[in-house]
Amino acid sequence: MDLRLNRVDYIQVGVTSQKTMRLLPPLGKKATQKVAIADHDGILTCFGIKKGEAVPVFKTLPGQKIARMDLGGAAGTPQEKIFVCSGSQVRGFTKKGKQFLTFEANLTESINAMHVSGADLFVCASYIYNHYCDCKDQDYYLSGDKINDITCLSTENLTHLVPVLACQDRVLRVLQRSELAYDIEVPGPPSVLELYKEQGEEILFGTTDGKIGLVEIGELSAATKWEIDNDKKKGGILCIDNYDIIGDGVNDILVGRDDGTVEVYGFDSSNEPTLRFEHVLSESVTSIQGGCVGKESYDEVLTATYTGWVTGLTTEPQKAEAGPGDEVRMSKETQSKVEALRAELEQLQVKVLQGREQYQQTSQSSTAVSAVPVFSINDKFTLCQDDASYSLTLEVQTAIDNLLLQSDVPIDLLDVDKNSAVVSFSECDSEQPNGNFLLATYRCQANTTRIELKVRSIEGQYGTLQAYITPRLQPKTCQVRQYQIKPLSLHQRTHSIDQERPMNRLSLVGQFSFAEIHSWVVFCLPEVPEKTPAGESITFYFHNTFLGTQLEATYCKGEGHFKSDNISTISILSDVLSKEATKKKINLNISYEISDDSVSHTLNMIHPKLEYQLLLARKVQLIDALKELQVHEGNADFLIPEYRNILDESANLLEEYKKQPAHLERLYGMITDLFIDKFKFKGQNVKTKVSSLLEILDNYDLNSLLDFFNEA
Repeated sequence: MDLRLNRVDYIQVGVTSQKTMRLLPPLGKKATQKVAIADHDGILTCFGIKKGEAVPVFKTLPGQKIARMDLGGAAGTPQEKIFVCSGSQVRGFTKKGKQFLTFEANLTESINAMHVSGADLFVCASYIYNHYCDCKDQDYYLSGDKINDITCLSTENLTHLVPVLACQDRVLRVLQRSELAYDIEVPGPPSVLELYKEQGEEILFGTTDGKIGLVEIGELSAATKWEIDNDKKKGGILCIDNYDIIGDGVNDILVGRDDGTVEVYGFDSSNEPTLRFEHVLSESVTSIQGGCVGKESYDEVLTATYTGWVTGLTTEPQKAEAGPGDEVRMSKETQSKVEALRAELEQLQVKVLQGREQYQQTSQSSTAVSAVPVFSINDKFTLCQDDASYSLTLEVQTAIDNLLLQSDVPIDLLDVDKNSAVVSFSECDSEQPNGNFLLATYRCQANTTRIELKVRSIEGQYGTLQAYITPRLQPKTCQVRQYQIKPLSLHQRTHSIDQERPMNRLSLVGQFSFAEIHSWVVFCLPEVPEKTPAGESITFYFHNTFLGTQLEATYCKGEGHFKSDNISTISILSDVLSKEATKKKINLNISYEISDDSVSHTLNMIHPKLEYQLLLARKVQLIDALKELQVHEGNADFLIPEYRNILDESANLLEEYKKQPAHLERLYGMITDLFIDKFKFKGQNVKTKVSSLLEILDNYDLNSLLDFFNEA
């Protein structure tokens, strides 16, 4: 990493959404640029920087929350017109702040993604894409899953504008007018798209699980140029830009993540992206732009964060290398800045005191009404493929005081390195009806605005996880957020499965509509779009992130067919779907085809995980005894190499064991469920034999386990 950038904080506006800050084109080469930023208060602010201070150009009146911003203008002219969307309305402003456009898109939902190109306007709501030219309706497309972002290619090689949609089901959809031309699979749910060059056919994408890639879009197909994995488990990508910040004549890639990480990727001689710079802000980065803002001739990476801070990472040196005279001048400049800040702080303290006194006086009168302070929360509950856990991220616009987690289903809390909050657990009585399985309180440090937690659920056990968030505000107030733990919570959408595996089948026939069976599948499985798919029938594929088993769901009006290489998955589906149909008073005709080969296949898939966990548990059990021997003997030279290795690795082993609580019990539980489910479908109850099964697991050997399953 050979790039040095220095941080400068410029201004704070209200809470911001993804991609709501842009730099206006410069008036001359290396001249400073104006910044336009829009927030949840509906205010569009445009400002420039003079002598390190933010000087407003214009500011609009408050209104409905602004969800996206883009720059536009006639083809071939500077793109300096500002377009913002709030609700289903798009407004256009000149660089001086004069409103020249109000366009109502007549959508039933709010616009969440927008792209402007000349006279063409592309907008997307959750599932709907619309294209307007000169405010006249052109094209319309209904997507199979939620649309997260849109961009559009216009080049000499392509005969027409090519819109590209980033969709939640890990697919980029390339459109031709109102039709789907083709789609491209990407390694995670894409959250953001950015053109790599103004006139080119390459698009950068970022995913919610932190991966970045570049795809080249053609008329009939696309090619992936490169992908960067998220090996270090950083946050999801919220914004991308490309700008030559290193100054080598090649555009670098600027990335903003939801854990506050800002990255700059440069290109080496082999044209592969390499990380050149990294900086961590305290909250998620919603917008990122490269340009010249603070001082002419000095490039910088400009970022906007969730709570509205506009921060620059500039190439300008912070302390000028100067003679004695210059040093005095610089310290005077700094001194006057500090004095201005002190004066502002004193004024604010006086205002707070006056406000507090006024509140005390009015609160004692009989007509006073208590007002609850409103605060904004940005939350994300996502399944992490790598460790089959759910990541819960909560970000509040003010400091968090404490957080209470409550769950009516058994879940494990996993350790998160970034989390510095102090956790305490309360006793739970899960035997009671509506009892709790988890009550945990997190007490946060003084200025914590973002907290990340990890939980792991058990398939077959479903219910609700609730988070009660209390910020440091007066009077005390709390917001509740709910997250559904689904029956097959560890399954993730995929686009194909291995049809050669031994499969168990479940078939349902009954008087239900397509929408009804789709709502049951949404209830059972994560990552299924809420909206009923277009057409007569649909097929979804899933794989289990913990075990690697798979599931295929095909259904239409009146019938549903489910195939899986894991009997337990079929058993859970059968129980839940029967329950949901009974609630609606619908009679189901259920039939099964069970494959005995699938049981040994699933046990073989569990085998390496179980063997590894048993070995880890045995090593951890030995650590204390080995350390005692080492102390007693003065050294560890007399031990065999295997034991010496355990001592050397003891810190890592303990850390890994601590990060995976109840991992072994989890695997034992899966094998026990598999055993019970195998015989349940044969009409036999084998619960009395579970103790014998656990004995075999304690002295684990794969062959004896397979024999036990076959003989029982």
